[in-house]
Amino acid sequence: MKLSKRVRNLEPSVTLATAARAKELKAQGLDILSATLGEPDFVTPKNIQQAAIQAIESGKASFYTASAGIPELRQAVVDYFKRNYGLTYNVSQTIVTDGAKFALYALFQSILDEEDEVIIPVPYWVSYAEQVRLADGVPVFVDGAETNQFKVTTEQLEQARTSKTKAFMLTSPSNPTGMIYTKEELLAIGEWAVEHDILIVADDIYGALVYNGAEFTPIATLSEAICNQTIVINGVSKTYSMTGWRIGFAVGNQEIITAMINIASQATSNPSAVSQYAALEALNGPQDSIETMRLAFEERLNRLYPLVLEIPGVKCAKPQGAFYLFPNVKETMDLCGYTDVTAFTEALLNEAHVALVTGAGFGSPENIRISYATDWDTLEEVVKRIKAFVEKKRQK
Repeated sequence: MKLSKRVRNLEPSVTLATAARAKELKAQGLDILSATLGEPDFVTPKNIQQAAIQAIESGKASFYTASAGIPELRQAVVDYFKRNYGLTYNVSQTIVTDGAKFALYALFQSILDEEDEVIIPVPYWVSYAEQVRLADGVPVFVDGAETNQFKVTTEQLEQARTSKTKAFMLTSPSNPTGMIYTKEELLAIGEWAVEHDILIVADDIYGALVYNGAEFTPIATLSEAICNQTIVINGVSKTYSMTGWRIGFAVGNQEIITAMINIASQATSNPSAVSQYAALEALNGPQDSIETMRLAFEERLNRLYPLVLEIPGVKCAKPQGAFYLFPNVKETMDLCGYTDVTAFTEALLNEAHVALVTGAGFGSPENIRISYATDWDTLEEVVKRIKAFVEKKRQK
């Protein structure tokens, strides 16, 4: 049996692959420390758990739901954007999906024809490019310079634009860098997109996780024209520590959202019913858990960042949001005799028993990603092991 061309050309997720390898080694009895996944280490808040239990016990979670999500949750999404963005959407402009990841997948399936182009700033989340390719589109990469906090400019976007450019991928705060675009930078990008009729895909999944006085500006809030040009992707995974529940959502142009609903109806039927009732409580219930987790991440960032800078050769801009550090380790690799960042991270796993994600999967062959969405003792020991590994290698 010959597999399809799209599958043969598909690159697996480096974050999931590295996390799986770490778990495999740990199961073999090795003392593996993992800072790979973008997964909060907090348990889903109790009120959300109880809402799920009640949905099960009442029987509400026993049956199919509408492909776009239960009406109450779609209304809660509308209310969420009114409350947090000051924007008014109709329920018909919303879709609830099996995680924000599937919202992106359904979107690209809905808007892309063969050879349509999507501009993706580098570094980028590992699945953007592959999802574009799975929709027969072409990812067009634009390098965000480290000297500009990994952000791209409208001048770069204009150089990359062609007659086939269909969309621009915006992630702020960024995975993997944690950097945030300013209001002025976003306004320039938004006006450029409107002028050239390019859809803005705004992945706002980390919007609630910003630190040390930094401010998250949703691009959709900057003008009516920019809002109309934007599909916003979000979900409950990061903000409410609900990665396992798999609930995302999207809002925007009704024709596009309807197409996404049609894709979902043929792909997944509907998101898990019990997860939808849990997400309903997340959006409508008490919001104090968000700040509790945000403050914990902020403290970890402020404690971890100076320790990472003590690793020989490491250079790193301090992130403003999300929960990742994305240090440049080129000089560190030079000290240790490595020229390939993936080989470097594999050596850290096999010899130092520290699991990190290679920057190559994000389009950045000089960087590694460290997730601080785990407990402090683990993070502190991760840095100690990396330093010891570097010191050992540089002596040879």
